[in-house]
Amino acid sequence: MQETSKLKIGLCQLSVTSDKKVNNERARSSIERASKQGARLVVLPELWNCPNSSDFIALFAENFEDEESASSFKTMSQAAREQKIIVVGGSVPERSGDRLYNTCCVFSSSGELLSKHRKRDNCLQIHLFDISIEGDITFRESDTFAAGSDPTIVDTDVGCIGIGICHDIGFPELAMLYRDRGAHLICYPGAFNISTGEALWELMQRARALDNQLFVATCSPSRDSAGSYPIWGHSTLVNPLGEIVATVGHDESVVVAEVDYSVVRITRENLPVLKQRREDVYQFIGIND
Repeated sequence: MQETSKLKIGLCQLSVTSDKKVNNERARSSIERASKQGARLVVLPELWNCPNSSDFIALFAENFEDEESASSFKTMSQAAREQKIIVVGGSVPERSGDRLYNTCCVFSSSGELLSKHRKRDNCLQIHLFDISIEGDITFRESDTFAAGSDPTIVDTDVGCIGIGICHDIGFPELAMLYRDRGAHLICYPGAFNISTGEALWELMQRARALDNQLFVATCSPSRDSAGSYPIWGHSTLVNPLGEIVATVGHDESVVVAEVDYSVVRITRENLPVLKQRREDVYQFIGIND
């Protein structure tokens, strides 16, 4: 990666239906649309191939090694290869044995699987979202998915990218770890509900970007997606000063915006807070590689 290189990032906020074939086609079409607008990196939403409910998740889950069932996996790989771009594949439910995982796959511009957000053989979202707001919403992700504990950072031909899924954005320690491992961009496919989205979605993105002086990209399904889970939407790109570069509302949309990784260096030189950390007073200790 050239430090001064600029690239366009596409965020594909998809309307998710109860028809997996329709969802796959919408994803393929949106990736193509973003590519035609100059995007070299495209991000898909969390659970873009199925409604966010346990019944659909179990039904639509794929064994990525089984060509007969892995239609969404193949859609992402083929689209990356056809458009010659990097695809951060949001997340889709993966079945491994009798367990389900909320899995983000990253594909190279040749369609090769570069990485899954995973630990050993267990694909993961590190932090599972369990919430209960009296009179509003109760949701327990841990009832459906297994969790893991290993972060994922991917070297691509458009830079070093950290990966988190949805609730992972609420934990600054993970973003700090990615920053210390050289990431200039963190991608968070997510599906915040309306209540937590309105209160926290933008705030958390700007905080993670500002604290670590890097770019943050998020991508959500649109609000009119099938299922009973009320989705906030508002896919967004934030710069290292915590400023919003581009965002959309809650409808289905594709937004493409430019980032310049040299802004990371300039920001850290002008505001050298990372160099001013008092490690004689406190230390950040990340897990071993």
